[in-house]
Amino acid sequence: MPELPEVEVVRRGLERHIVGASIDSVDILHPRAIRRHLPGAADLAGQLTGERIASADRRGKYLWLVLEPSTVALVVHLGMSGQMLVQPPELPTEKHLRIRARLDSGLDLRFVDQRTFGGWALAPLVDVDGSLVPDSVAHIARDPLDPRFDLAATVKVVRGKHTEIKRALLDQTVVSGIGNIYADEALWRAQIHGNRLTDRLSGPKVREVLTAAQEVMREALTQGGTSFDALYVNVNGESGYFDRSLSAYGQEDRPCPRCGTAIRREKFMNRSSFSCPKCQPAPRRSPAKSSV
Repeated sequence: MPELPEVEVVRRGLERHIVGASIDSVDILHPRAIRRHLPGAADLAGQLTGERIASADRRGKYLWLVLEPSTVALVVHLGMSGQMLVQPPELPTEKHLRIRARLDSGLDLRFVDQRTFGGWALAPLVDVDGSLVPDSVAHIARDPLDPRFDLAATVKVVRGKHTEIKRALLDQTVVSGIGNIYADEALWRAQIHGNRLTDRLSGPKVREVLTAAQEVMREALTQGGTSFDALYVNVNGESGYFDRSLSAYGQEDRPCPRCGTAIRREKFMNRSSFSCPKCQPAPRRSPAKSSV
């Protein structure tokens, strides 16, 4: 699933190509793509037609387009394979095209989703701590690249929990935007095993992990994000290449770039965790069940 850097790459592309344009028409081509918009396809298309796109915004992994007069947002759920493509209308339609919006700029905004886990939905904007966000995103914490992200406050929240540090990093109500890839990379950089308990880590160590997450996601942004297949692409259909710079995630049995020990893969929350057994020693006792 796309994490913060991948979603931010898409947001920047949308900001560059479609902000300021108005929506001339909307074609809903698959019912699952609008299942989160409970009033249905006709209502979504009707509300979008004629609206001007004022901005493209994001919090964590959540992406939305603000519509003038800035009281409603089009929330875009990318899911596992969702793509927001900006295309000339004469270009052949993609095999998994689910929604097409015609813009007055002469371009198409196309939502392509092979696995149909993603979709579009309208939501009112609400004020949360001085920022306007869709009400469906109001519970999501600020992400580490947010200019108003409070590192000290987040450290305090993390240390106040009794759970594994990786589980805390993946909790979008604690800190948003970090998924499995960048959690493993941040933990590798901070030399912390993901099963270490948050209330047994010092404040400086938790700060180090969060700072490492900031750093690795900024680096990923410069390389267009991480793409392991053709499903994650930017608005021009191009893949990112940060996967070539990963130190831990997906590197099972390859030498740790720091010490040369083979990277190990372990099961965690129905997914895989990757770490160096030497640089990131596991806690001696099995972690207690999370209170999250």
